[in-house]
Amino acid sequence: MNFKKLVAQNRTRRKFDESRPVDVKILTELVDIARFAPSGMNRQPLKFVVCANAVRCGEVFPLLGWAGYLKDWSGPASGERPTGYIVILLDKDIADTPGCDHGIVSQTIMLGAVEKGYGGCIIGTVNRKKLVKVLDIPDNLEVLLVLALGVPVEDVVIEPLPTDGKIEYWRGMDGKHHVPKRSLDELLVACYPENE
Repeated sequence: MNFKKLVAQNRTRRKFDESRPVDVKILTELVDIARFAPSGMNRQPLKFVVCANAVRCGEVFPLLGWAGYLKDWSGPASGERPTGYIVILLDKDIADTPGCDHGIVSQTIMLGAVEKGYGGCIIGTVNRKKLVKVLDIPDNLEVLLVLALGVPVEDVVIEPLPTDGKIEYWRGMDGKHHVPKRSLDELLVACYPENE
């Protein structure tokens, strides 16, 4: 698959096939891939917890926020929940801040997941205090993000940004998840050709 297609298929997925669990080896392999990503000042302050255990996943699930724009939807129903999680942590003994490392690593992991036939959601709305207890995370590690992963079962459709400029995603009557995106023309502020 070419890279543009891989990125286009890397949509936020919020519904999964729970009957097809993610193997912990796959989650570990995704972290191993992500460790090659760039890191500010090469500090590499990120640590990870991988979880594919059904009981633990069940404990993690209610600690996450799922879709802010979908006010009448509280998250995936039973049978559609993630079967694996990667928790991204900051080791405060190494750095006070992650800079942008957790963003780079999250995207790297998600691209790797899509390439392997999985999908996921990068979640920042987390009950961190309870998650630390559930996963027995040491005090020197700060929860930054949770990546929810599984075999996706929802279609995500990219839409042009409407004329009113609304960026909110929505679910259609057909069950598809629609995501408006700005056009390339709107994003490019300037473009200087090589032979100007």
